[in-house]
Amino acid sequence: MLELTMATVSGEEGATAGMLMADAPSEPGAVLRVGRDKSACRLVTPDDWLFVSRVHLEFVCGPEGTWQVTWLRGSQPDPSSEVRLVVGEYAQPLAYGGTVALPRGGNGEIVIRDRTAPRSVNVGFFHEF
Repeated sequence: MLELTMATVSGEEGATAGMLMADAPSEPGAVLRVGRDKSACRLVTPDDWLFVSRVHLEFVCGPEGTWQVTWLRGSQPDPSSEVRLVVGEYAQPLAYGGTVALPRGGNGEIVIRDRTAPRSVNVGFFHEF
């Protein structure tokens, strides 16, 4: 089972809007998406947060029950956000269009940060093993 929680954070003081949650069983082909498009995404960001693509992140379960996340390329050649994966003390940027495996049985956070304003979308994950 992969469990996701999402919080939107804005302003210099880091005001947090409501928390949303979604989960999916760790079965091959299971998918969870994060973005602005309500018809395609289980976790939806505010419509006017254009630094987030219609479908920004896609979590997919592979054949061994392991999960990976992809920062999907949007309609623009250069993104207006930065994405990083944080697991404990370790943080790594996620490349635009790139994919990274999530730790099996682990937890962490994926942060989508607006390059032009103090706003972010924080997606926590917990992979129940």
